[in-house]
Amino acid sequence: MTSLDRSRSPRWHPSRRQLLESWCVGFGGVALAGLLHRQGLVRAQETATHPLAPRKPHFRPRAKRIIFLFMHGGPSHIDLFDPKPQLQRSDGQQPSFPRTRVTFAKRGNLLASPWKFRPVGKNGIPMSELWKHLPEVADELCMIHSLCDQNVAHGGACMKLSTGSDSLLRPSMGSWMSYGLGTENQNLPSFITICPTSLHGGVDNFGTAFLPSIHQGVPLGTPGYPNSLIKDASFEFLENRFRSPTAQRAQLTYLKQLNRRFLQTTGPNSDLEARIASFEMAFRMQQAAPEALDLSRESEATQSLYGIDDPQTRNFGQMCLLARRFAQRDVRFIQVSHAHSLPFNNEQWDQHSHIKRGHEINVGQIDKPITGLIKDLKQTGLLEDTLVLWGGEFGRTPTAQQGKLATIGRDHHPDGFTMWMAGAGTKGGYRYGKTDEFGYYAVEDRMTIHDLHATLLHAMGIDHQRLTYHYAGREFRLTDVHGQVADKLFV
Repeated sequence: MTSLDRSRSPRWHPSRRQLLESWCVGFGGVALAGLLHRQGLVRAQETATHPLAPRKPHFRPRAKRIIFLFMHGGPSHIDLFDPKPQLQRSDGQQPSFPRTRVTFAKRGNLLASPWKFRPVGKNGIPMSELWKHLPEVADELCMIHSLCDQNVAHGGACMKLSTGSDSLLRPSMGSWMSYGLGTENQNLPSFITICPTSLHGGVDNFGTAFLPSIHQGVPLGTPGYPNSLIKDASFEFLENRFRSPTAQRAQLTYLKQLNRRFLQTTGPNSDLEARIASFEMAFRMQQAAPEALDLSRESEATQSLYGIDDPQTRNFGQMCLLARRFAQRDVRFIQVSHAHSLPFNNEQWDQHSHIKRGHEINVGQIDKPITGLIKDLKQTGLLEDTLVLWGGEFGRTPTAQQGKLATIGRDHHPDGFTMWMAGAGTKGGYRYGKTDEFGYYAVEDRMTIHDLHATLLHAMGIDHQRLTYHYAGREFRLTDVHGQVADKLFV
């Protein structure tokens, strides 16, 4: 008879020595867990009493939450934030520099920007004349002009930006944030993605892969291409018209009892634990989510600040205002996707042709809402511990796309492009990194996507090398085996 059989027998009365002999592994495990916990080596997820319970960061964070304004398609850095006088002088000429061998489409000669630039803010950050409102908050923006990576296709580049991998299914960065830090609001998801697009990775861009599924991004608005309108959008299956709250509570209590009894037999099961937590979350969201989504609670002045009173900016303005409301309610990671199609080009910011008209429309839709968001975050005090990140999966080439419309479009360009941050201790009015004189290669303080992820985690108080998850025999992390924190970005 095994010791396990004996422990279940009511006639067996073990001595202290027999107990120690039978339970030595358990005592050793408790002792080891204590040692590892003191050394900071046990993953927070494994020691938490609830999968979304708030957990301490590795060090003092600058940010408590992130709002990621994702410009799906690839906005042109050299037409928006990174002026190149040499490019203007060389319009129509053949490039004098060696070009990368891997391209998405055929590329022609150099193409000057159709817009003029001017210095804005106290530090004279250059911005294209396309931006009418953003210069008002220029002193809050920390420009990163040296983003670079390798994937020249939307699918791979979107997946790399979202998950750290362009070829394998990996957890999204919002899921990693949720896994590492939990949430301080148990009535809303820790990761919300507003109107995500369905192409170029789709749900995998906000999925959990092998992390517990409770950390998956919850979409607000039906994922679509282009993105769906946010008006009247709600979380899926939020209402229950068939059961009263009392009946639902009784059902959940009974279901939880059954699941706990099952876990006692089978041992830990992260998927089941996550499902139990998701049922509980869904029940609590029935009360919390409608209030959070109710923009009528905002004053007319606030709605006007976001451009909700203008048909051109209404949709994205509502999305940005919802992002602020979620930030107020301590949602850990909020993504807002802009991916409007155009009457003549249904490729978001992806202007292989008609770049002048396309970027004018896109900037016109986001300019005032983004400016309003930063102003609102600042006046409410949220900008102090909210990190705002703006950017797309890559930039666009300083050369024209070759073909019938060769003079009015640009190809995909991951070799050097611009993103910016605001808030959470980042240096306002600051320019980090540099591309060459044509805006083709990042040449100073190069920042890969792994470096960007390491920097975002750092802002949240997380050491990217210590936030790991054991799966398939190895330790995984968002930055894989790469990543350097860009300390210069912070005060």
